[in-house]
Amino acid sequence: MSQHHRQIFRRSALGLALGLCFTGGVQAQTNTAGAVTGRAVAGDTITIENPATGFSRTITVGGDGSYRLSQVPIGQYTVTRKGTDGSTSTRNASVSVGTSANVSFVSASGDAQTLDTVTVIGTGAINPIDVSSVESTTILTAEQIAKIPVQRDATSVALLAPGTVRGDAAFGNLASFGGSSVAENQYYVNGFNITNTFQNLNFAQIPFEAVAEQQVKTGGYGAEFGRSLGGVINMITKRGTNEFHAGGNIFWEPEDLREDGKSVYMTDGTLFEDNSKDSQWQAVASVWASGALIKDKLFAYGLVSFGRRENETFNNNQILTNNSARTETPNWLLKMDWNVTDDHLLELTAFSDKQETDSDIFLNDEGVLNRKDFLGTAFTEQGGDNYVLKYTGYLTDNFTLSALAGHSVFSRAQRLRTAGGLDVSYGGDINVPASGCPNIVDLRPGYRQAIDGTRASTCNLTGANITRRDAEDTRDQYRIDAEWQLGDHLLRFGVDVDDFESVDGGSFEGGRIFSYRTDNGPDDEPNTGDEVDFVREQIVNQGAVVKVEQKAYYIQDSWNVTDNFIAYLGARWDSFENLNGQGQSYVEIKDQFGPRLGFSWDVNGDSTFKVFGNAGRYALPLTATVAVRGASASLFTRQEFFYTGFDPVTGAPTGMTDISDGSAPGERGPTSSFRYVNGEFGTAKNPQTIAAKNLDPMYQDEYILGFQKALNDNFAIGIRAIFRDLKAAIDDNCDYTAILTTEGFEQQDDGRWLGPDGRFAALPNSGFPYCRIFNPGADAVFLTDLYGDGNLKETTVPGALLSPKAKRTYSALEIFFDGKWDKLFLQGSYTYAKSKGNTEGGVKSDIGQADTNVTQDFDYKELAVDSYGYLPNDRRHSLKLFGNYEITDEWSVGANLIVQSGRPKNCLGVLSPWPSPTGTHPYGSSFFRCNGVPTPRGTEGRLPWTRTFDLNVAYRPNFAEGLQFKVDIFNVFNSREVTSVNEQVEDASSGARLDLAFLPLSFQAPRTVRFMVQYDF
Repeated sequence: MSQHHRQIFRRSALGLALGLCFTGGVQAQTNTAGAVTGRAVAGDTITIENPATGFSRTITVGGDGSYRLSQVPIGQYTVTRKGTDGSTSTRNASVSVGTSANVSFVSASGDAQTLDTVTVIGTGAINPIDVSSVESTTILTAEQIAKIPVQRDATSVALLAPGTVRGDAAFGNLASFGGSSVAENQYYVNGFNITNTFQNLNFAQIPFEAVAEQQVKTGGYGAEFGRSLGGVINMITKRGTNEFHAGGNIFWEPEDLREDGKSVYMTDGTLFEDNSKDSQWQAVASVWASGALIKDKLFAYGLVSFGRRENETFNNNQILTNNSARTETPNWLLKMDWNVTDDHLLELTAFSDKQETDSDIFLNDEGVLNRKDFLGTAFTEQGGDNYVLKYTGYLTDNFTLSALAGHSVFSRAQRLRTAGGLDVSYGGDINVPASGCPNIVDLRPGYRQAIDGTRASTCNLTGANITRRDAEDTRDQYRIDAEWQLGDHLLRFGVDVDDFESVDGGSFEGGRIFSYRTDNGPDDEPNTGDEVDFVREQIVNQGAVVKVEQKAYYIQDSWNVTDNFIAYLGARWDSFENLNGQGQSYVEIKDQFGPRLGFSWDVNGDSTFKVFGNAGRYALPLTATVAVRGASASLFTRQEFFYTGFDPVTGAPTGMTDISDGSAPGERGPTSSFRYVNGEFGTAKNPQTIAAKNLDPMYQDEYILGFQKALNDNFAIGIRAIFRDLKAAIDDNCDYTAILTTEGFEQQDDGRWLGPDGRFAALPNSGFPYCRIFNPGADAVFLTDLYGDGNLKETTVPGALLSPKAKRTYSALEIFFDGKWDKLFLQGSYTYAKSKGNTEGGVKSDIGQADTNVTQDFDYKELAVDSYGYLPNDRRHSLKLFGNYEITDEWSVGANLIVQSGRPKNCLGVLSPWPSPTGTHPYGSSFFRCNGVPTPRGTEGRLPWTRTFDLNVAYRPNFAEGLQFKVDIFNVFNSREVTSVNEQVEDASSGARLDLAFLPLSFQAPRTVRFMVQYDF
């Protein structure tokens, strides 16, 4: 072989190996399969075959010397070229989800290869170079994930990708992508959407042992994907082959090797929460089998998994209960594949992710870690069954069609049972509150409690809301996707229909919450004997069956302008409609346009150096949760009482008399304190009044520019710059005075509003909701029943009267690399990022508010004052390194290091003076001001850097093939830095600084050890 041909071969081999291993290609931008592309001599025939399944396709090379086989199931393939002269050449290719495996049989100059016996094998190593891609994508296979010390869930794997950070602990185990909130991502399994659209804060959890590949899209994804401003997690499950396989494993995290929980102290050093006795252990066992029911035709993969986790949780603050919880996950998955013919495939995916948690609640003495009387058990359910059927047809050499239909059910039910056997639950009827003992909260200053004792319940089980006993979500999804190769143009187009229904509702346990309070005047001086204790009763009952109907059309063209340059043009039209509990539409947005543009330049023509860029617009629908209280019938009341005592068991006040204006304690005046907070009792809201008539969806523009370079056969590096700009947000506004002042109303001394025609406004009522959905900063067109007479008046409220414009930008520079050697693979990234604005997005990490799309950010325009700054998901620096080294054929070691700078802190306090009975704004400690001084967002410093180092060791004895032992140690150095704090630092009524100011709310997870034993044959 001449030196010239050696160089050509090395470049071609490297380009092939890199193209087979990593990142999704625009030319194969499908969420279930990949593609095989390349060049050969015109008229040659190309055959790909997967020996494990018998899947085979043959195509003739076009006149321009290029070929493409689309919608290829992931796996290992033999690619055979048969020339017109009878010569043959063979290559091996590894196809991953969303990638184009480039297998060429001609040199870079276009001459036919003479080395017909040369085979290049894709090793499966992670490598960022794919010259057909404009996406920012990471793919990890099951084999790679098994070698890395990482928790076995989709979020933990996604956090290995550049540009991702862990979200606030208040929302569970979720990731933030590119500065977006954790409620702005989408999740898929085998092409089926498993996102829980109720709040966008959950998704179906398939048994992780069944995952073959996980694809993480952090930006630049094409028009096929939508309904996301953050990222996309796409999982492909394992499938059966002609060879029978079976096995089992068990993962065990023992309690004795888990470090103690970290205790919480107040700012004055007083112990607030003693977590030293908390404990946890968990184990998951799985068995599986796969094989051919009919060789080369019908295959099955089945898995059954059972997990159990036990938690013992104590505390020593004013909560008088502790609990012992058991969580069981009896899960399963079945994947069926039928090669009906070489041109027609059917797939069935079915799985269950049911999770059941039973929490036994016990009494304890205040401030003591003991366990006394058994109170009862709380039963919660999560997850359900999912069924997906998909058809793929290779109708011609150039046209492929796929169709998918899926159905899923996700339970969120909750019920309680007292120690005496009494069932406590909520059925969702707003006129029938939940049963059980009421919630009790004692908000009186400490010196009052020292005199009178703490008001508390000894029979309430949860101290919170309980979800209705039949709460669940149902999804029905249908989509058709087509791919058509027309010369230099690869067209993809399709339609996606996604209907989501939620049965939801909630009520305080016992039907109400009693909060004991003290009217201590304008100061917080010690007891002088003239303070007045009172109690507020609050009732919130809500329940409805609500829907979100979504539809999208898309078309995209990947155009090979030259052999080295690809232009990508795409367009997507999204339609969203939200229905309330009465089946009435209250938000409808049609054909929201989302353009996508991109390019990829193979600079050297050998897949070793790529320059790429893209720009796109992405829209997000309104979640289903908004309709349950905001747009459906609900009850929300408040009433204040004087009282003479309290029940020592239930904690409920006794001897109650209604507080009235100007009355002395114990006397009932002419005006009752009873009031409806959001609409009339049991009355459904008028759907026309819930949202602005000119509402736009939440949407964002994104721009990415970067390059990737292979430095040698084993190492590649890339750099990309990213900018995201939120153009419109959806939230709610609760300051109805903006509507009244616009309409010429004037407020009277008694608080009522007098209209220009001499009539008083009737508010709130079914047509005059307390809060309305709008685009912050934009002029809003509202319909309102001003006088309660059923007549709706259209009012255009200037945006300046409601709130400033919603702003959120994300700018980042990502540097990432991949290396693969004989015994070592290593991947890493460094991200420098800034996330800045006046809204986080769908949720609000500042206060842990999970009311997706209706946070308090823009309820009153005063809440947005000084709110612009660095946002909660701003992690300025992120360093990630992970990999594995095979010491011998039997022993290997893996490591995972994540180092990140801390999030910014805020100081939230009251707004005073304010024209209200208390002298402060009714939203309490929610404003960016402390001690009466503005404290703009993010100016209270930052939380500490976090450093997590994980390590594992695996042993695969040669004497027992298929047997493996592994030990993972997470957080080896037991770093326990604070990851979130209480940013509401002032008392909501008096404005006095709280002892709980900046109280730690979450820490890094403690050091844990996980053992695994597995046998596979």
